[in-house]
Amino acid sequence: MYYHSLGKFPQKRHTQFRRPDGELYTEELFGAEGFSGNSSLLYHHYPPTMVKEVTQGERIEIKPWKEDLLRHHHLLTHDMKPGGDPLSGRVTVLYNDDCQIALARPTEKMDYFYRNGEHDELIFIHEGEGYMQSQFGRLEFKPFDYIVIPRGTTYQLVFNTDKNRILVVDSTGPIGFPKRYLSKQGQFMENSPFCERDIRVPAEPLFFDDKGEFLVKIKKQGRFHNYTFEYHPFNVVGWDGYLYPYIFNMKDFEPITGRVHQPPPVHQTFEAHNYVVCSFCPRKYDYHPLAIPAPYNHSNVDSDEVLYYVEGEFMSRKGVEYASITHHPGGIPHGPHPGTVEKSIGKEATEEYAVMIDTFRPLYLTEAAKKMDDGHYPYSWIPHA
Repeated sequence: MYYHSLGKFPQKRHTQFRRPDGELYTEELFGAEGFSGNSSLLYHHYPPTMVKEVTQGERIEIKPWKEDLLRHHHLLTHDMKPGGDPLSGRVTVLYNDDCQIALARPTEKMDYFYRNGEHDELIFIHEGEGYMQSQFGRLEFKPFDYIVIPRGTTYQLVFNTDKNRILVVDSTGPIGFPKRYLSKQGQFMENSPFCERDIRVPAEPLFFDDKGEFLVKIKKQGRFHNYTFEYHPFNVVGWDGYLYPYIFNMKDFEPITGRVHQPPPVHQTFEAHNYVVCSFCPRKYDYHPLAIPAPYNHSNVDSDEVLYYVEGEFMSRKGVEYASITHHPGGIPHGPHPGTVEKSIGKEATEEYAVMIDTFRPLYLTEAAKKMDDGHYPYSWIPHA
């Protein structure tokens, strides 16, 4: 990310900066990857260390589906039961040591704050509108938004709609943009399918000068830890730096097309440790006179492919529903369903939206995913099956 600042702070870092009453503001370095990654400096009216109580929260358990079978999966998530808040309502369906993929249809409000102490987060807003507030300020969100939240951010997600649906990726490594899109100085280059103008950052600081009891649930070491603070966690008067939450909307992705079918990396939006995230958006089809718009069969030898179907008719698939997830594991080929190749010839464009997550280590399904699985999917490539 690029440099951004909000509110007030001293001209030199690590120097005296005093409140109107003469007391010092409390400086906090918010950094990633030790002291060698991006960071921001925040200035609190009250020290962020003033804890009134620490108690043990619930353990986070991911129950694996012990299927012990290499096959494709289709998870029917459309009718997943709504409930919980934007954190408690999350249901993990796929995971490995690099990421955890969860779904939620929240109906309740967060009456507490949340801090993920071990994962960066990518939240895709499929349905619903509202705002995210953190120590960095406020961000309004809407459908098709990707919200990128660095680990350690204290935040709340607030929906102001009744029908909400999100896809969440917890990442053990930082989430960034593909390096091939960026100059050596970090600016988006002309070959990038989006640029700084498409990225929404906190536009105004939040400052709550409230005293009381403020619960922050911290995720770390496989469980939640309940910290009750004496002052509102958003008592920041200003900050600057390169590390903060931001939003990119899928509909601002400008697809890269060609004379023949383009490979999935042209859709890449984010990269992280051992996985990438791509956005399939409406686009013109290939314009070679003999082009076949449908994708070719391919073997995922080195990766697992997950597709989350957002909107529209996905031209290479039959039988997938709104909000379906397909999982194509490494080691076996997959491709367009019977009849879709011929059907695609001569078409000029597609109106599909989908999120793709390709991992470079195997993904495992959970017991929750088992309940959503369409067991017929591995046979869906048989004509008239």
